[in-house]
Amino acid sequence: MNQNGSSSSLKIVPLGGLHEIGKNTCVFEYNDEIMLLDAGLAFPTDGMHGINIVLPDMTYLRENRHKIKGMIVTHGHEDHIGGIPFHLKQLDIPVIYGPRLAMALLQDKLQEAGVADRTELRTVAPRDMVRVGSSFLVEYIRNTHSIADSFSVAIHTPAGVVIHTGDFKVDHTPVDGEKFDLQRLAEHGEKGVLCLISDSTNSEVAGFTPSERSVYPNLDRAFTQAKGRLFVTTFASSVHRVNMILELARKHNRVVSVLGRSMLNVIAHARTLGYIKCDDALFVPLNMVNKLPDERVLILTTGSQGEPMAAMTRIANQDHKQVKIRQGDTVIFSANPIPGNTIAVVNTIDKLMIQGANVIYGRDKGIHVSGHGAQEDQKLILALTRPKFFLPVHGEHRMLVKHSETARSMGIPAENMVIINNGDVVELTRESIRIIDKVPSGVELVDSAHAGVVNERVLKERQQLAEEGVVTVAAALGWTGQLIAKPEIHLRGVATTVEKLKLEQLIIQTIEQFLSNRWTELTQTLESLDDIDWVRLKSDIEIELRRQLRRELQSNPTLVFLLQPPLDSPVATRRRSPAKVAS
Repeated sequence: MNQNGSSSSLKIVPLGGLHEIGKNTCVFEYNDEIMLLDAGLAFPTDGMHGINIVLPDMTYLRENRHKIKGMIVTHGHEDHIGGIPFHLKQLDIPVIYGPRLAMALLQDKLQEAGVADRTELRTVAPRDMVRVGSSFLVEYIRNTHSIADSFSVAIHTPAGVVIHTGDFKVDHTPVDGEKFDLQRLAEHGEKGVLCLISDSTNSEVAGFTPSERSVYPNLDRAFTQAKGRLFVTTFASSVHRVNMILELARKHNRVVSVLGRSMLNVIAHARTLGYIKCDDALFVPLNMVNKLPDERVLILTTGSQGEPMAAMTRIANQDHKQVKIRQGDTVIFSANPIPGNTIAVVNTIDKLMIQGANVIYGRDKGIHVSGHGAQEDQKLILALTRPKFFLPVHGEHRMLVKHSETARSMGIPAENMVIINNGDVVELTRESIRIIDKVPSGVELVDSAHAGVVNERVLKERQQLAEEGVVTVAAALGWTGQLIAKPEIHLRGVATTVEKLKLEQLIIQTIEQFLSNRWTELTQTLESLDDIDWVRLKSDIEIELRRQLRRELQSNPTLVFLLQPPLDSPVATRRRSPAKVAS
């Protein structure tokens, strides 16, 4: 980072969550102290072959790890806490503050990753104040969202008070009775808020986001109409939704079998903490389901987003060992597809219908509401906090632009807000807000199966393999620079109209022609044939083969070229003098 900023300024550096949905990670920096707010992950797109998790580029934090004083967590969604176990393997974060549910979920993640001893987790309650370093005093303010135990934060800094809404909507009838602490926001607004940093996810949606409780009667109607087995899939972290589903199961005299590790984990912690209240007798193991009448069974599963390994997806693909769809089953998708997942979700729905299930899905059914505030929710927060400066976050570009338009309609001047990208360094003083620098941003791709970060080169190779296949060529040479046997050639996943025999002949011809043209050049200046640069020779042949394959196939398959040099020593030594060589 350059030195343009004032020593009394607060710097805000988002590393994720801008111009995208997911991997929300934000750095607050004052002098030589850094506080992190959340550290989430995102899920891979279709082109990220073999990638399990997408993280923000953490280069800036690695370079400034000595400044990190702690982290504050707003709530327990994966796009806000999922990256923490990975970051703790390379960063020291002395203390992490957060709500009880988020910290319970995080504790499991840290233990599983073997990094539970790398930090200290401390739980907070509404209106608790926590200090991070000497520059940040953070107050936790209860808000309402699609997960229980969610907070906004008021960050007191030497530059002024900054309010970060976290993810929110204004729900006046929350399922758990924990209402948004709007009074506390208003009190901060009365005293003076320097800057509001606010969730932009639903900034294109007019009106208010409906209460989570509004889903209940529509789910109740669907439960009443289901005569056979009932399957319900939703986000595992939607504790309020899961709680309503369990309430309805009890009301309709159904027992519940839970499928999916994340669903089991969240329900267990939510029951322990009191966010879900139900008797143990409501739950039955999956192996008991077939012994019960169909009308008494509810199977609660993960997989509302068509995730490949989730329970509902495996059931739809007929890959689940214990559960098969039968004629008369009802499946409820109590979630809308998040951007990028629509095709996976509709494919799952189609497969379930083909097998005879009655599938209830779609926005018109009223069985899902968003956890993010729409325009009127956003206006209410702006009206209560009355910030001098405004920074829209958590959303794609058009969402950030729309949120800034809403802020202007509420009286915030255009020059008092900025629309930023991941990696932008925002300097905030009592008099101004501006972008002063840029730090490394982008993504780090994690292949969990191999516990490593996949770089761009490896990902590009995987994409090339998936899209255009691979050609392997194994050739053996003699000391005279000629092929001593027919090369072994294999094609995998290569789509071509060229006959394999013709392609093999082309490959052999290319190698032989190259050797004919270059062997003398490569060996004539050598004292001994033992000095041949086989690595260079292999590389040069490989370049020529790629060129020929690209021209002949009109595609660019991955080429794996293996060159076997002679195993025995040369019979004769070749000297520099052509006359002596001839003799």
